[in-house]
Amino acid sequence: MKENAIYPGTFDPITNGHTDIIERAGKIFDKVIIAVAKETSKECIFPLEERVELAKAATTHLNNVCVEGFTGLSVDYIKSKNSSIMIRGLRAVSDFEFELQLSLANRDLCHDVETLYLIPKKEYIYLSSSLLKQIIKSGGDVNQWAHPKVIAALKNQLR
Repeated sequence: MKENAIYPGTFDPITNGHTDIIERAGKIFDKVIIAVAKETSKECIFPLEERVELAKAATTHLNNVCVEGFTGLSVDYIKSKNSSIMIRGLRAVSDFEFELQLSLANRDLCHDVETLYLIPKKEYIYLSSSLLKQIIKSGGDVNQWAHPKVIAALKNQLR
């Protein structure tokens, strides 16, 4: 496909589940832009700049991926990149309800942007940034779920 795709999110922090979605999108599209949102309803533990750097570290092995921070609405950012494709990941039925509402709102805001949902590998289907943070706070091993730089940053931030 000869179009760029945008994968927006907070990525606080990026996990191997996110990376799996990015790798899948990279096989479909010429370029994938990981768009790290500054504004979010979530309370982030990392500032925007650090979330961008951690996402870059986790995706250095992917030649057709770049990472950028952005402000404002994701549909506006997608249009500013001359794209019409928003990538989102779906893990479980609980994600679907939120993602459906988000997709419908985005369609009302910008009818030219289409949302493409990708499902991660089964070993990441339950993985979230929140779960990663909770396990680290409790002293658990998360080496299989995130890039080493992400884990180090989390341990530094949470312990």
